Amino acid sequence: MDLISFFSDLIITSADFLWNGPILISLLIGAGLYFSVRSKLSPLLYFKHSFKLISKKDNSEKGLSSFESASSQIAGIVGMGNISGVAIAISLGGPGAIFWMWVTALFGMVTKFYTCSLSVLYRKKVDNKFYGGPMIVISKGLGKKWKPMAIIFCFFGMLGVSPIFQSNQIVEVVNAVVIKENFLFDDKFYNDLIIGVFIAILVSSVILGGIKRIGKVASKIAPIMVLVYMIMVFYIMVIHYDMVLPSLILIITDAFTANSVLGGSIGSIILIGARRASFSNEAGIGTAPIIHASSKTENPVEEGLVSMIGPFVDTIIVCTLTALCVLVTGSWTNYNYAGIEMVNYAFSSSMPNFGPYILLFTTLTLQFLLYLAYPFLEKGVQHFYLGKSTVLIIECST
Repeated sequence: MDLISFFSDLIITSADFLWNGPILISLLIGAGLYFSVRSKLSPLLYFKHSFKLISKKDNSEKGLSSFESASSQIAGIVGMGNISGVAIAISLGGPGAIFWMWVTALFGMVTKFYTCSLSVLYRKKVDNKFYGGPMIVISKGLGKKWKPMAIIFCFFGMLGVSPIFQSNQIVEVVNAVVIKENFLFDDKFYNDLIIGVFIAILVSSVILGGIKRIGKVASKIAPIMVLVYMIMVFYIMVIHYDMVLPSLILIITDAFTANSVLGGSIGSIILIGARRASFSNEAGIGTAPIIHASSKTENPVEEGLVSMIGPFVDTIIVCTLTALCVLVTGSWTNYNYAGIEMVNYAFSSSMPNFGPYILLFTTLTLQFLLYLAYPFLEKGVQHFYLGKSTVLIIECST
């Protein structure tokens, strides 16, 4: 076995052990439940104030505005997890899995409030710019004896922010909708390579412009693409209006009966819903605090409130729209489809002439936004600037 295969198998085995079992989910949901009880749900009660905060206009060059940081966070989490991930959740756990995604998202909003508030509170300033994240919170907030944990987070953070998954999904979607087995040069390898090079050139044109350009592009594109996706799904819901209410009722009833799950295990539905929601909105994972630490706001609590918009838009809105899309069209009952294919069937059956292409455009744009979010994350593990060699592992260990 070569080194690459060994490393790949190690990652898969470790991910399956942590993600498919109760360990990671218990920690993520447990943290949200603890903070919810401890705060008496105060963050959720003041959530509406978040939208007032992002409307503030600030042309300062100190960092990102609240709107830009919220948009960048949404750009970093809204993607294939909201489309294919939701379809996978329904295919594995039935419609009831969506209800538990909602519950997990509410706890995740509270978790993000605390993690992002702490990230702003303990952030550092380098060359008149802010950076921070869980590694800084650990090393500054908990003390020197906890620095090894900060180093561990940095190590896995460098692996976790790799855009490999997004690259693979973009290539697969383009091949499925546009190429359709008619590979360029009649060779799939060169076909995928050309698509990859094009993606690299397109993304580089934005990220090489610096952190401010990334924030401005994300703040313009992210809301528009979420809105476009919402309009398309609303159209599907309108032409299947008679199935909307039954679908919502099915989500709630199936969450407690597990009729759609093999073996009828409610515990399985909860686990599937929690996994998909956590994977989608990343609450508690540690990426959002890195983004929000770059905000120009001086009030940690305000930025914590703004950060709650991310999981709300991601799971409560976008994931729910995808779920209703596949439920009202009945595509979830066709076991020949899974993941993105299930959503593609819902779009193509409702909008035969242009549905698949709208889905393709939306998916590609959302994936492009994910690429724009990665420099924010890399700045946390690479000392704030793209291409800078001083890594935070060194920072935390000195």
